Parts: sequence; C-alpha cells; structure tokens
Amino acid sequence: MLQYALKRLLIAIPVLLGITFLIFFLLNVVPGDPVALMMKEKASAEVITRVRAQMHLDDPWPVRYLRFLWGVLHGDFGVSYKLHRPVTGLIMNAFPKTLILAFSAALFSWIIGIPAGVLSAVKQYSIPDYLFMGFSLTGVSMPIFWSALLFQYVFALKLQWLPVAGFYGWQYVILPAIILGWSSAGLIARLTRSSLLDVMGNDYIRTARAKGVREVPVIVGHALKNSMLPVVTVMAVQVSTLLSGAVITESVFGISGLGRVAVDAIKSRDMPLLQGAVLFATLLVILGNLTADILYSYLDPRIRYEK
Repeated sequence: MLQYALKRLLIAIPVLLGITFLIFFLLNVVPGDPVALMMKEKASAEVITRVRAQMHLDDPWPVRYLRFLWGVLHGDFGVSYKLHRPVTGLIMNAFPKTLILAFSAALFSWIIGIPAGVLSAVKQYSIPDYLFMGFSLTGVSMPIFWSALLFQYVFALKLQWLPVAGFYGWQYVILPAIILGWSSAGLIARLTRSSLLDVMGNDYIRTARAKGVREVPVIVGHALKNSMLPVVTVMAVQVSTLLSGAVITESVFGISGLGRVAVDAIKSRDMPLLQGAVLFATLLVILGNLTADILYSYLDPRIRYEK
C-alpha cells in the first residue's frame, strides 16, 4: 500500500508542474497591462514603465515563470497587485470558510444521497423510487445560481428561517451547503442505486436469502458493502471538487472564501492573487484524486500496481 501511494505521489508531481506552467502561460497571455489597470489614469506612461520594471514584469517570461515556480516551491505566491499583501496569507485567510462550506455540502450529499439511493434500489419502480430519482435529477440538472436564488427567496426572505447571505455563524452555512451539496447528493443517489441493483442480482445474495437471512442484513451486510466501491471513490473526489468549485455559491451568498477571492482577482486583473488561487484549487483537486486512488486500491487490492 505504501509503495503504491508513493508511486501515485510521484506521478502527481509532473502533472502539478505542467499545471503551474499552463496557469502561468494562460494568465500572462491575456491582453492588457495589469500595472496600467492598477494605476488607471493617475500615472503617466513614464511612471507605469518604472513600476513595471520594479515589479519585474519586463523580464522575459521564462525568467518570470522560474521566479514564480521558485516562490511556489517555498510557499510564496507573490504579492497581490491590488491589496499589496502576500497572496499566501490572503488564500489561507479565505480557505477555512471554503473548507467549512465544502465539507458541510459533502456531508449533506452523503447523508441524503446514500439512503435515497438504497431506498430507490430496494423499492425499484415504486413511487418512492420515482420521487427520489426525480429529486436527484433535479439536483443534478438545476443550475446552482438558480437554485441558490430560489432557496434564498423561499427560506430566507419569505419564511425567514435562515439568513440570506454572509458568514457569521453555523446558521449561515446551512443554505449554501444544501445548494452546493444538492447536485452531489443527486449523483451519489443515482450511483448508489445502480451499483446496488447490480450487486443484488448476484448469486451470493440469492443464496443468503435462500438460507433465510432477513432482508435488512442481506442489503446492509452483503449487498451495500460490496456496492459502495464506486460510490466511495466518487465521494473522495467530490470533496476536492466542492473545495475548488464553490465559486458561484460563495458569490451568491456573499462568502469571502477561496472562490470569491478568485472572482475578485479576475475583476481587478490581480495576476499573483489569481495564479495563487487557481494553483491552490488545482492542488486540492490533485490531492483529492490521489486520495481516491489510494482509497480505491485499499477497497479493491486487485488494482494496485505490481512491482
């Protein structure tokens, strides 16, 4: 297991290196001068030229890339053009809010998705099955910004059960976590249902039933355990996806998390802050996939790499 994990980690290193290059290249070929945008009409062309030289923006792009890479290796993502503060500190200040939101959304999707998938499989082609699958299809299909506005109108403005926006306590997390986790719950429910139906058709399930084992132990002890392999893998990947994909939810609910930082950096063309936020989110996705691979090999040792 340790050898397999080390191999997966070594494979992830060149992937991460390639992504740093793509992020740097794509963000630096975008038209426009960040110094001119930052100083607007307040400075002359001579001042802008001098500031560009002080910020090393006149250096060749390979030099700037190597400087960026060296900083990343030391945990230094540069200094924000707009806020004049270290990017690493800004990301670390925003990340806990995104972390709380993502794990709350993931917890909601697991609590709702797995039982819904199990009940749909057990009660296949019944009214509960159609209701649960309709709920999951709605969650997967409905755009997040639309469901967020709808829930804000109903549960915050009309019923006044929860706050509309902000991040000042646990009650502020409930609504955005439900919105962010709804689509994930739908995906987990549909995957649990299909995987469980496949397993329930196997001979050992029929044998257990023929021996007189009650239905609940058959489903929970035999079928569910063996059908959770693809579900658990998706759950591990989902956490990293939610961490990096909370941009819309954070913007709608006014949460100053990692996604909101990235959006603000795009608006102000703050390249160091945008590079840092995108690279940090990418790192989370890679770590999530690495965790999923290791978890998958633990659950099914047949897929481990042979020496």
